[in-house]
Amino acid sequence: MDAFIGTGVALITPFNDDLTVDVPALEKLVEEQVQNGIDYLVVLGTTAESTTLTYEEKELVKNTIIARNNGRLPLVIGAGGNNTTALVDELKSSDLEGFDAVLSVSPYYNKPTQEGIFQHFKAVAAASPKPVILYNVPGRTSSNMLPGTVNRIAREIPNIIGVKEAAGDIVQAMELISLVPEDFLVISGDDMLTLPMTLAGGKGVISVIGQGFPAEVSRMVKLGLEGKSKEAYKLHYKIAPSVNLIFSEGNPAGIKTLLAKNGLCKNNLRLPLIKATTGLQEKINNFVENF
Repeated sequence: MDAFIGTGVALITPFNDDLTVDVPALEKLVEEQVQNGIDYLVVLGTTAESTTLTYEEKELVKNTIIARNNGRLPLVIGAGGNNTTALVDELKSSDLEGFDAVLSVSPYYNKPTQEGIFQHFKAVAAASPKPVILYNVPGRTSSNMLPGTVNRIAREIPNIIGVKEAAGDIVQAMELISLVPEDFLVISGDDMLTLPMTLAGGKGVISVIGQGFPAEVSRMVKLGLEGKSKEAYKLHYKIAPSVNLIFSEGNPAGIKTLLAKNGLCKNNLRLPLIKATTGLQEKINNFVENF
């Protein structure tokens, strides 16, 4: 699946001051990615505050992005949960026309065993009409999908084509890359580890900071995929301070501050998430001004 080698971005959902979906801002954000070298877009993931969107709002977001993208970039839709039966039903009944793959997070909160995770994704893959990319993010799910489990999935479930690995552990990432088949995509889900993972044999990133600096992040990943580490690390160290800033008070509070500074959206979030503190906003704005 070469379409997902490179830089994907996990899009935010822009909100108006009354917290309705800001459609013009979403269209502008999509265009910014298309014009600045991003390889694919991830829709309705965690960064999109998808858990606070109604069904109707999710449809609006999906349709807006599909229309504005107009087939220019591959699209990935977020679809995950900790109720396997409900997720299977959702995948069977959802209209996934316009999307090229599904990004599905490992079950959260109920902390399944590795065998439970395997069986969950076996059921998900059987129900999905699109290829599936796993998402391992122990900081949110409270369970770690281990490299051995991902390798088993990669070798036994053909409809699962890759994993967004966001454990924040470069040693685990390297073990994962060493185990899985060559054509199985190991994608960084941690902006700070994007370049090390790519140079170690990963296939790029699904990024948050990428939508703030799309040209620079996509260039860095391209250089990493080409093995040009010296040039790539120059960009990494230029971007890295912003990564620490945007995640210091949670996601997407930081990236929305940055995007607001760039004139791409208003700095509005839905509860229980709130705006970044004034101090953090000032640091992010200063970074953007001096980038």
